[in-house]
Amino acid sequence: MNFKRFCSLNFLAKLLLSAIFVNAIPSKITNFGSQAQYITSRGFPEPLSNLLLIAATGLLISGSILLIFSNKTKLACSLLLIFLVPTTIIFHLVPLQFMAIARNLSLIGGLLIAIDKTNFNSFNQDTKQESNEIEYSDLNEDN
Repeated sequence: MNFKRFCSLNFLAKLLLSAIFVNAIPSKITNFGSQAQYITSRGFPEPLSNLLLIAATGLLISGSILLIFSNKTKLACSLLLIFLVPTTIIFHLVPLQFMAIARNLSLIGGLLIAIDKTNFNSFNQDTKQESNEIEYSDLNEDN
């Protein structure tokens, strides 16, 4: 990676978007037992609770790392959405936790915008390459 990429607005946006997910990782690891008990209290069997917590931690770590340090924005945001959507439904709808739901909906919106921006940039790069090829072929025909 080059220094110019780290100074870009896009990098700053991805870093800020991932901050809340990065912040959630340490407590899931250091308080694994109590986190698993909380999942069990929501009606999941204990072995499944442990598995869900491991999966959630893996999604948070891999999604955050990919979002911050790679160009795989679409994959990173998808992994974080796989974590965030069920978490919002399972843990914040009953009992209704309006602030947590509002925060998570904002994050979901930000992740969807990042996915959409990635698709737009990919489309623009494909269009630029296509137009360059057309211009080059036009030059060859004139010669």
